[in-house]
Amino acid sequence: MSLPYTFHAGEATVLAAEGQFTDAMPEILIGRVDGPVGQAFANMMAQSKGHTAMFAIRACNQLVRPATITVPKVTLKDMANIDLFGGVVQSATADAVLDCVIEGLIPKDLVNELCIISLVWIDPRCAKDPSLDKRDMYRTNYEATKLALRRALNHEPTIDELIANRHAIRHDMDDWT
Repeated sequence: MSLPYTFHAGEATVLAAEGQFTDAMPEILIGRVDGPVGQAFANMMAQSKGHTAMFAIRACNQLVRPATITVPKVTLKDMANIDLFGGVVQSATADAVLDCVIEGLIPKDLVNELCIISLVWIDPRCAKDPSLDKRDMYRTNYEATKLALRRALNHEPTIDELIANRHAIRHDMDDWT
């Protein structure tokens, strides 16, 4: 049995409103700053071209606790996508983390001992979409981040659920069977 909060992984998908490309699919690691997640968190502070990690902040000078780093899953090639990542997605992620503390999912007394890595998806079509709904982008990223954190901390799906659904559930992109 591992120590509490050593390493928890979770993911979630929340779909966009009709006509939007704002699906959110964060992949989350949450764990202690003095464990493997903390080490990965510190290593991510080095910049990688196109996959620049950013702290999740609620506003300037408002770094969320537990400290959270967001990393795009796709290369951000232009300022429009970078602005979405460093604005709407960053804010939604930070608000979701803080609300998880407020709601008791993340223990308030551990916020300075834990850290979170969130890999986030931004569909490259968003930045060029003249009808982009930033509120929907916020909603999907907020809801998906909260759900991914809940799943991570509750060890969901359970291995029994995975085994029970092994032949009943297929990958969403399954066009090969």
